[in-house]
Amino acid sequence: MDMLLYWSASFALICFSLGAGCAVIRVLRGPTAQDRVLGLDALYIQGMLVMLVFGIRAGTGVYFDIALLIALFGFVGSAAMAKFLLRGEVIEP
Repeated sequence: MDMLLYWSASFALICFSLGAGCAVIRVLRGPTAQDRVLGLDALYIQGMLVMLVFGIRAGTGVYFDIALLIALFGFVGSAAMAKFLLRGEVIEP
């Protein structure tokens, strides 16, 4: 692997980790439930990006599949949380 790619991927991992730390703070200290949901959205996006950078660094496709699953479950979870906050229930009778 080229050294420039290695160091740029390492820098990206540090930046994504800092972003995830800020999202965790928002989840823990969010004054409203909407702030906590936005923090969780940011957290799953940061996790997906970290997996993509790991995939680039390792050169394998396994990490890309994991990132796709994180994105899928994160979207479904965000939609369910938004529906719960809007209507008070996820599954309507």
